[in-house]
Amino acid sequence: MSDERFTTDERFTVAWSGPVAVVTATGEIDITNAEGFRDALLSALNAGAAGLIADLTPTTFLDSSGVTALVRAARRAAATGAALRLAVAAAPVLRVLSLVGIDQLIQVHPSVADAVASLPGQPQRPATLMDSSTQAPSGPDATDT
Repeated sequence: MSDERFTTDERFTVAWSGPVAVVTATGEIDITNAEGFRDALLSALNAGAAGLIADLTPTTFLDSSGVTALVRAARRAAATGAALRLAVAAAPVLRVLSLVGIDQLIQVHPSVADAVASLPGQPQRPATLMDSSTQAPSGPDATDT
């Protein structure tokens, strides 16, 4: 997915695809490394990211310092007109985001692909539901053959 890849900290990789940056955080985000996480997010925004995805799918733990990093990134994104999205898979991380209301401030998606697709100007992913032209007839007018 990336045109360019660099590491700001051993735990926070930034990958670019055009104007979209994906900051991936592995393992735990806590007081010992949240500053590096914040720096990676803000650096991507400062570099001109129009869309920023915080990929927390490999993240297993997020404390208040990690939440603060996300809030600061959300404020910077709003100030620069960038779109910030989160990709989160782990239930404990989702719970923290929900408890503190981050999910009301920043859109949360189950995967990076879904988060990227939600960015303004991105092509929409195909729906997984069948449309009416492919559904079998049902109801009183349906005929069995």
